Amino acid sequence: MTPARLPFFVYGTLRPGEVNHDLFLHGRIRSEEPGRLADAVLYDGPGYPYAVEEAGGVVMGDLITPRPDAYAELLAALDELEEYTPGDPRNPYERVAREAIRMADGTSVRAWAYVAAPLVAARLRTHGKLIESGDWLLR
Repeated sequence: MTPARLPFFVYGTLRPGEVNHDLFLHGRIRSEEPGRLADAVLYDGPGYPYAVEEAGGVVMGDLITPRPDAYAELLAALDELEEYTPGDPRNPYERVAREAIRMADGTSVRAWAYVAAPLVAARLRTHGKLIESGDWLLR
């Protein structure tokens, strides 16, 4: 099954100015704008963050809209970066479609977000370091 062509909500190393932004997004995106993901919190990881689904939380990030001609290539590259394979129980992240909010006007948009897989999320809730601001750039 081919996944829907949604924008991506990024919150860590893919944000502007971070290490993976230009490596993965340069030349592949049409637009990027600040946004937020509700009902998630952010945990510090080994050089990158994990968003964990949790009611009432907010994660700050950016909405990335790929160029149509680069969509499939970018999706594959991001899945590889996040070590995500559909249906694999060993995934550290799951790619899920969630509502994200555009900061500029408060409108909601359905977007792909990579969130901690269930086993990783459980470990983070017990032993992880919460990024209280919900913003990786302010850690």
